Amino acid sequence: MNKKYWMTGMLALLLVFSAGCGQKPAAAPADTPEQTVDADQADPGDQAAGQDNEDEAVEPVNAGVPEGTGQTASGGESTTPPASGKDTPPTEPEKVDAAVNPENKSSIKLYYTDPEVMELKEASREITYSGDEDKYKKAFEALQTSSDASLNPLWSDKITLKSLKFDQGALTLDISKPAEANLGAGGEMFAIDALQKTFFQFEEVKSIELLVDGQQIESLMGHVELEHPMTRK
Repeated sequence: MNKKYWMTGMLALLLVFSAGCGQKPAAAPADTPEQTVDADQADPGDQAAGQDNEDEAVEPVNAGVPEGTGQTASGGESTTPPASGKDTPPTEPEKVDAAVNPENKSSIKLYYTDPEVMELKEASREITYSGDEDKYKKAFEALQTSSDASLNPLWSDKITLKSLKFDQGALTLDISKPAEANLGAGGEMFAIDALQKTFFQFEEVKSIELLVDGQQIESLMGHVELEHPMTRK
């Protein structure tokens, strides 16, 4: 009888112990390699769609502001000027070439004689020229003409100035003179004197060489010896 009670007690203890062991929580199963591979091989299209949704969620700073208004989204004005479409080139000042602008004017002294060729007379005239050599040419031409009946030119307008050269203070005149332009001894002396006084009034002229048809001659009109060159007295 005692053995029967003992066996019954052991079975009860085993049942209690078994019930306690059955109430333990089960551990979560670890991820299998197959599940990891499936997550990595997700559809790229689904990933791109998710990225687009994130981009759309961010609103641009200047959204809603029209282009070219010069305003920012915060309400302030932009300091960047609008493009004009074309760059305007800078305006350069107009250049004037003084060498071709005949606006130089001078009042010079000229020398003539009276109708009786008794004395040398001085007169003044304004000339316009473009350079030194042109100034000397205009001075010689002025010696050949006069609008005053009391002032007779000693250098006839029939005399031609073939060439004129100025170099380092030396002025060279080459003329062609017909016989009808000749004067007497007094007139020849006045003519040479008038030539010297006219050109030596220019301080830069140091000497005058007078040639006739390119040649040095002893006398201009056959009465007075001609110096080569004529220099300041």
